[in-house]
Amino acid sequence: MITLRNVHKSFGGRTLFDGASLQINERDRFALVGPNGAGKSTLLKMLLGQMEPDAGDLTMRRGLVAGYLPQENAPVSDETVLDRALPEELRHDDRAAANAKAVLMGLGFKTADFERPVSALSGGWAMRAALARLLVLKPDALLLDEPTNHLDIDSLFWLEKHLKSYPGAILLISHDRAFINSVCRAVVSVQDRTLKVYRGDYEFYLREQAAEFERLESAWKRQQEEIAKMREFIDRNRARASTAARAQSMIKRLEKLERIELPPRAKEVKIRFPQPKRTGLRVLSLRRVFKSYGETKVYQGLDFEIERGWKMAFVGHNGAGKSTLLKILAGEIPFDAGERIVGNDVKVGYFSQHREGRFDPEKTVLQEALGAGRMNPELLVRTVLGSFLFPGDSVHKKAGVLSGGEKSRLALAKLLLDPPNVLLMDEPTTHLDMASVDALLGALKDFEGSICCISHDLYFLNALATHVVHVDSGRISLYPGNYEYFKSRQKAWHEENPQAPEPEPTTPDVSRPFLTDAKHQARRQAKLKEEIEALHARLESLAARLSEPGLYEDYAKVRAIGDDMEKVQELLQSKEAQRDS
Repeated sequence: MITLRNVHKSFGGRTLFDGASLQINERDRFALVGPNGAGKSTLLKMLLGQMEPDAGDLTMRRGLVAGYLPQENAPVSDETVLDRALPEELRHDDRAAANAKAVLMGLGFKTADFERPVSALSGGWAMRAALARLLVLKPDALLLDEPTNHLDIDSLFWLEKHLKSYPGAILLISHDRAFINSVCRAVVSVQDRTLKVYRGDYEFYLREQAAEFERLESAWKRQQEEIAKMREFIDRNRARASTAARAQSMIKRLEKLERIELPPRAKEVKIRFPQPKRTGLRVLSLRRVFKSYGETKVYQGLDFEIERGWKMAFVGHNGAGKSTLLKILAGEIPFDAGERIVGNDVKVGYFSQHREGRFDPEKTVLQEALGAGRMNPELLVRTVLGSFLFPGDSVHKKAGVLSGGEKSRLALAKLLLDPPNVLLMDEPTTHLDMASVDALLGALKDFEGSICCISHDLYFLNALATHVVHVDSGRISLYPGNYEYFKSRQKAWHEENPQAPEPEPTTPDVSRPFLTDAKHQARRQAKLKEEIEALHARLESLAARLSEPGLYEDYAKVRAIGDDMEKVQELLQSKEAQRDS
């Protein structure tokens, strides 16, 4: 489908590719990895025809169509969500319309959203609509730049499943290792100005790359020893007439020797941020909290508590109330009734992806970071900024010209340069590369305060969390352990009790329930939960049928499935409204 052969490309005075080659075939699943600035975005632009290589060949199959999802800044217009997902030439095709609705629902949209204008959506939801359009169009090759940045876990799982059966080739950039391992069958590494393919998952790539470097380093050391002996021989024998000829011969051998060069090894950034003041055991509590948005009741009598040192991952369906809970804990939004109790010596810090108005537009990145609160030395501040993708002179950019992603990274750096003792973080890994995720993860694992975090990055959650908080329709359950442990507990329960609602977990170290509804509502809520879960399963089953090979040869079946999906969605909304009433 696509062939790069001996491609050379320089950009901004730097040589990005020197003799790079790559073959992309139909149904290939490649993850494109490499340090920031290595040339990943330049490669995508060449594949899209937006840039030409300086030398070498880039050929594509005649008529090949490539679809591209940028990392951010999706086109915004007044067209509806459904029209955005459904290209104009397909709007009178009922089969295409049914598929578009299934894709939109898989990405988290409800039927009520279909007629909303894209201009009324947040940036993240506009990106989902743009992704839906690509999946409906089904181009021969999908080029995706951080496609999971704006997804929740449910939508992420749906996208993983959808991409596994995608008929074309996929080349994606992602910092999410679990997503790469699930979707991709090979890793394309941008290294030493070339492209190298590793046929395996991300961990295989890391092991192979480390082994290659060790072998190269061993060969380099042996060669350096050989060179040293040759030079010693030359120095000892060049001045003596009896051995001068041999010395000259050795000089010629040394000049012709093909030198082994060690590529620069990627720096492993590890930062230890300043530690916060120690708190008491119970740092932040909610007592009998009620919260509604209009007619939608999110929490009714919520009790919740955070203890010192806990690192908690908030998980649950899209719209379950995770972000609302985080904002209530942070004091960012009011609630209708109840009490928020902040412990002694507790300082709460809240990180959101939306940073408008938080910076002085005339201050530079460095000035903002130096003014974070503590008197941190400039060297530490620059090191931290570098780990969050502000290297070198980029620290002198003014805050007023930063992109949304840059503002998020700067806010995160500032928060961690003067950390509170309770960190509340909503999607902190978005807009970071893998090295920066690792640096952030290392700092948070060493952090001695408490953390509550929402993230779709399962690698990040598994490595960080000591507890998982499952948010489900206003009910909260606590699980000790990471996300994998939480999933194993859920799976075991549903296998043993396929028709029963999930129980409140009991654990040795947590004896009190986080939230229980009033007793007179418990039976009604349990029944509604069973019905809602069954409807979700039915909806997923219908959406899966739309991806079956050959289905679109039978228009009547496609139309019937689309009608069923709308009926199930309407019934689901009705049941959810009953549950929340």
